[in-house]
Amino acid sequence: MKFLIAGLGSIGRRHLRNLKTLGQNDLILYRTHQATLPDTELSGYPTYTDLDEALAQNPDGVIVANPTSLHLQVASAAAKAGAALLIEKPVSDSLIGIRELQAALDAAGKPALIGFHLRYHPVLRRIKALIDSGKLGKALKSHAHWGEYLPGWHTWEDYRYSYAARADLGGGALNTLSHPIDYLRWMMGEVRSLSASLANLSELELDVEDNAELLLKFHSGSIATVHLDYYQRPPSHTLEIAFDKGRVRWDSHSGCAIVDNAEMDTTETFCPPEGFKRNDMFLAEMEDFVRLCRDEQVEHCTLADGKRVQKIVEVACQSSSQSSRSVQLPS
Repeated sequence: MKFLIAGLGSIGRRHLRNLKTLGQNDLILYRTHQATLPDTELSGYPTYTDLDEALAQNPDGVIVANPTSLHLQVASAAAKAGAALLIEKPVSDSLIGIRELQAALDAAGKPALIGFHLRYHPVLRRIKALIDSGKLGKALKSHAHWGEYLPGWHTWEDYRYSYAARADLGGGALNTLSHPIDYLRWMMGEVRSLSASLANLSELELDVEDNAELLLKFHSGSIATVHLDYYQRPPSHTLEIAFDKGRVRWDSHSGCAIVDNAEMDTTETFCPPEGFKRNDMFLAEMEDFVRLCRDEQVEHCTLADGKRVQKIVEVACQSSSQSSRSVQLPS
């Protein structure tokens, strides 16, 4: 099969390497030469600076890895050209155009996979299975905390000019670090209402928020709080869930979760398999995308999922602008 990669920053190059690992070598590139990484690893691949010319090569799958605010421009054109899509998260910085994208995919009979790669974390998958099993009773309250130091992400570039730091490219802590919103939906079901507060607390010289606080209320009756920031050093990403009969605590740094069953007075630890690496999640995601391009049926994060996360982001911004008023989400 033939794959087109649109956007050759760090995530686009990760996807390129993973495609090669999976034996996919018919690769073409669409780029605007804005990436700040060296071009050495990209030499030898057919490269286009015109999107129509790139799509005229009839790729089976298109990986949309350019800046967030430019996702739908590429994705819609690729869908109309009859390609399956892997769209990096978040699906966009706006809901405008997503309905048209879905219509183009439906007309072509092609799927889209949204790149919330944490759905492929083996321990988060076990936590979801635990919730679904009911062994600890109902999940009552969750707290996801993700603090990062933005200048430490891409040390080869000035962070202030990166997509994550720029409003015109769809940046901001809420949009860029939206993984917990997705995995909490995935685990707990749909969000019924939320309130949020966005702020700039640090001295990072950003025109986007560097701090986001959300309170999510689910249709199931459970609630979750989410903290996201761009200034925390050292970084940390954790999830804690309180149940009727116990508690689960997951730490991204170790990859492990501690599961306390208060009713049975037991403690169990879930850890990733030996040798697990962060890239294993991206590789598993790419394996699913290759299967989707072959018209195989695969459970995946869909465009509808990506749209729902984007709606939550949009409503969170609305709530924050209205003094953190609770806002109902459409069903």
